[in-house]
Amino acid sequence: MRTEDTGPDLRHHGDAEVRDDGATLVDLAVNVRADTPPSWLREEIAGSLSSLAAYPDGRAARAAVAARHGLPVERVLLTAGAAEAFVLLARALKVRRPVVVHPQFTEPEAALRDAGHTVDRVLLREEDGFRLDPAAVPEEADLVVIGNPTNPTSVLHPAAAIARLARPGRVLVVDEAFMDAVPGEREALAERTDVPGLVVLRSLTKTWGLAGLRIGYVLAPADIIAALERAQPLWPVSTPALAAAEACVTSRALAEAGHAAHRIAADRAHLVAGLSEFASRGVRVVEPPEGPFVLVRMPGAAAVRHRLRGLGYAVRRGDTFPGLGEEWVRVAVRDRVTANGFLKALSAVLP
Repeated sequence: MRTEDTGPDLRHHGDAEVRDDGATLVDLAVNVRADTPPSWLREEIAGSLSSLAAYPDGRAARAAVAARHGLPVERVLLTAGAAEAFVLLARALKVRRPVVVHPQFTEPEAALRDAGHTVDRVLLREEDGFRLDPAAVPEEADLVVIGNPTNPTSVLHPAAAIARLARPGRVLVVDEAFMDAVPGEREALAERTDVPGLVVLRSLTKTWGLAGLRIGYVLAPADIIAALERAQPLWPVSTPALAAAEACVTSRALAEAGHAAHRIAADRAHLVAGLSEFASRGVRVVEPPEGPFVLVRMPGAAAVRHRLRGLGYAVRRGDTFPGLGEEWVRVAVRDRVTANGFLKALSAVLP
């Protein structure tokens, strides 16, 4: 039986801001890195098309992902994007009291509700900088979901604080979809095997511009991986997506992602500095942001979003995230020229 939620629209995502009449807007609503996928990755994907007559064979890609993280293949599961992993977790795990730490990506809660679970929320507070307090999570929770760095707050929680959430008999799900946008991937838990019940989700769609291809993976103890795999349909990841997965974990790709993370950090600092100029007009950025996006509070945000669209810019509304309201927007980090254009537009539409 599906449990209903009368709160925010958990199925609203950033792509809704640029569909249909938003197709010509400068996209600051979706968190996919601009100017991707790179040409070498497109060539790798195109090269796989000659094999489409055969059923997908994910063994090589799975082994490549395992090697990238120094893990045995039994601890790796490839998925059709990280979003599929949330559905598998909701359907395959027999949990009694799941808890989702918000504000964060809403798909984990939506998937749990669709699978018939009653979901408890732990709401992090603005006055605390939306930072995790492990003591706020109920001791009886047997599934806990948290993002790191968190979408939409851009907060990077200390790995030690997240690890404190682990308990015997509890599954701890950490969504690290944006961790490769953090220089050095500091605070990552992906390669940890000493944290009981730890499940880490990674996405290859954000950094590499593969949202339309759908590719991600799960890192977890072998028994959890086996349970998730049993819940998957046959051949869930396409041959082109498997080729992309293998290509994106090579040393060349990891080096490129590392350079991109430093560039994102510099561009983010430029955007935050520009937004700080509007502090006297009520604009506030959640700091310090560590992801490829920033969460911004501003007066009359709904009207500001509408006016920005009139000037050619789309930003992500914040009120569909539990714990946020209509005064919040999320803005993707882009290059400085794009950021300057956005800041000029924002200056014109702020009350």
